Formats: sequence, C-alpha cells, structure tokens
Amino acid sequence: MAFLEVRNLGKTYVTRLGACRVQALKDVSFSVEKGEFIAVMGESGSGKTTLLNILAALDRPGSGDVLLEGKSLSGIAEKELAAFRRDNLGFVFQDFNLLDTFSVRDNILLPLVLKRTGIKQMQERLEAVAGQLGLTELLDKYPYELSGGQKQRAAVGRAIITSPALLLADEPTGALDSHQAQRLMELFCRLNGGGQTVIMVTHSVKAASYASRVLFLRDGQVFHQLCRGDKSAFDMQGQISDALSMVLAGEENE
Repeated sequence: MAFLEVRNLGKTYVTRLGACRVQALKDVSFSVEKGEFIAVMGESGSGKTTLLNILAALDRPGSGDVLLEGKSLSGIAEKELAAFRRDNLGFVFQDFNLLDTFSVRDNILLPLVLKRTGIKQMQERLEAVAGQLGLTELLDKYPYELSGGQKQRAAVGRAIITSPALLLADEPTGALDSHQAQRLMELFCRLNGGGQTVIMVTHSVKAASYASRVLFLRDGQVFHQLCRGDKSAFDMQGQISDALSMVLAGEENE
C-alpha cells in the first residue's frame, strides 16, 4: 500500500454569482511511497496550489479522493480535520501565515502547544529546529520585525517542529536568497533521509532538482513526470528545464 494515494482528483471553482466555472484539477491520479521527496511544477494556474491544499485537507475535492496510509481524507469529519492535520502534516505556506502578535518562538511552538506537549520536550525541539534554521537569535522577535527570508524560515520551523509524517511546502524558497534556499533544500533532504515524506510545489528548477521525483502539471492534469534515479544535480536540472519547455509547449514525450 502506498503511503499517499491520489485517486481521480477533480476540483472546480465557481466564480461569484456563478458567472464562470474554472476547473482547477481534472482526474489527477498518482501515488507517493513513504520517504519520497516529490516536487510539483507547472505554470501559474496549472493547479499546483489547489492540489497541495487538498493534500493538506485545507480544501475538499469536487471528485475523487486522497488516502493517507489507507485513510480517506474525504471521510474525516470537518470537526476532526484540525486534529488530523496537527497529528500527521506539516505545511509551509507561500505567504508564511505567521501570527503577528506571537513571537517567532511562540509561532514555532504553536503546534506543540496545541498537542499539549510537555515543556521540556518543547524546549528541546525548539532548540534543535531553531539551530537547523539559523533562528536562535530571532526567537524573541515578532514577524513584523523580520525579513521575508526570516519569516519563511520561521514558517518552516513551525511546520517541522512536530516531525510530521508528511511535509507539504508551497514555494518554500520563494522568499529566500540563493544561499538560504540551498540550506533549506539541504535541510529538506536531511528530513527526507530520516524517513519524512516531502511534497513541495516550486517554480525553481534548482529546488526541484533535490527531489527524487518531479510531477509536472498542465491545465489541472499530471502531464509528465521525471525520476531522479542516479542523475547528478546538474543533469537533473537540465532534464527539468527540458521537461518544463515541453510542458509549456504542450508536447508530451512518447
């Protein structure tokens, strides 16, 4: 049994007053094994963020289903979804979603507080995560005092503090400089090497080259995929660039 199964997923949004229907996802199916690192790429509007939100149980599909370790997300009652996300998922939002009235320390610790984790364990986890992300000197600052890159690192810290089985990230390197982006991808690789499953939406060819598999979306469908295998980082980046050109042209490999 696959760790994560996406079965015939569809999602249609209706604009205000029902004037227009937009099909964000169309019959999307794929599976993810435990411990995989998946990157999802495609043009803006191809359905990447919609897919990620459904995988995170932040949105409901119009059709199809998502199974995490055999458990249907569609079968989880609305009132139980928050607890399910807290116990199983970590999510890095594109716009950070930090609480402005909370310090960096409190933002990162929030998932552990909600899980009623003991103070000693919270402190140990905080020290480890803050050290990994270079946030130790920023813990007492507030989000409005941080740069975009610092906010992103704080958001990543909050997502990984619970050591979730599945880490979902929406453009995690978008606000980072090249050095910070490389450090973050190396951290994701270490987490993945420790058994954590990672699914990341990105526009960055370099960030995607760290993944073990890249899915390419076009017009709400999985159009192409690329496996890393034993390719070097340089070769992987070249193949991702070629695949993106193919996706943009709408020409599938035979």
